[in-house]
Amino acid sequence: MTHFLSIQNLGKDDVVRLFKLTAELKAKVKSRERISPLGGRTLALIFEKPSLRTRVTFEVGMVQLGGAAVYLSAQEIGMGKRESVPDVARNLSRWVDGITARVFSHQTLVELAQHATVPVINALSDYEHPCQAMADIFTLWERGIALDKLEMAWVGDGNNMCHSLLFLAALTGVKMRVACPPGFEPDPSVLAACRDLGGQVRLTTEPTEAMEGAQVVYTDVWISMGQEAEREHRLESFQRYQLNPTLLRFAPPGALVMHCLPAHRGEEITDAVLDGPQSIVLDQAENRLHVQKAIVMELLGVSL
Repeated sequence: MTHFLSIQNLGKDDVVRLFKLTAELKAKVKSRERISPLGGRTLALIFEKPSLRTRVTFEVGMVQLGGAAVYLSAQEIGMGKRESVPDVARNLSRWVDGITARVFSHQTLVELAQHATVPVINALSDYEHPCQAMADIFTLWERGIALDKLEMAWVGDGNNMCHSLLFLAALTGVKMRVACPPGFEPDPSVLAACRDLGGQVRLTTEPTEAMEGAQVVYTDVWISMGQEAEREHRLESFQRYQLNPTLLRFAPPGALVMHCLPAHRGEEITDAVLDGPQSIVLDQAENRLHVQKAIVMELLGVSL
């Protein structure tokens, strides 16, 4: 990989290799073994949107690998306003070894990658959230779940998170059932690309239909940052899609519950489900740390 802007930058072999490296890196943290494969390396973190998990996991991850991270808020650099995206990319390329960006528009990432001479990582855009998807599927893989025999239900908004999961499901053989209200389906181009990869995706407007036979159930917020003006319309449209104990009973007993966090408790998911015994949301959050380290190492051409 030159950059990691999308799951589409990966091949099937890349996913397996990254998962194995992630498992190694996680094991070293658990055993408290100190490593420094990125000694002297620096990663710039550009955040147009705030985040708990993304910032902490990238910063801590670089420390654990012997490197360093420099956090840059939207106010500090004014990317696209105070300074053009190409100029930001060219300048940062002279100082750091990689750029991680969490942005509103995916086009910003594309521009950064076009003008940077160092790797660019998508830490979230309006089109995809690939680091989170990698952590999610790794969380299932490390449990020994056979991905090519897995059926996963997505219930809610066909958003950026859904897009990345669909791409990664297509690469790993996971069968997807996606339940969205009319008008909130995943981008048609994403669905077409997934099917071209051999992905099996079934769309429905009925959440109960998506749940039947699904060993994993995934949901996400209904109102993301930047969509606050649509709040009332979205709350009304998604009422039937709340992941609560009643809806969860339509899935097989013991079905795992996933959410990328942060959660709007009482909206897309209830406390009883999010904090319940079937929830693995904290495992997902923990694995962001390790999978992102593997991605950074891969991009910088560094091995253990």
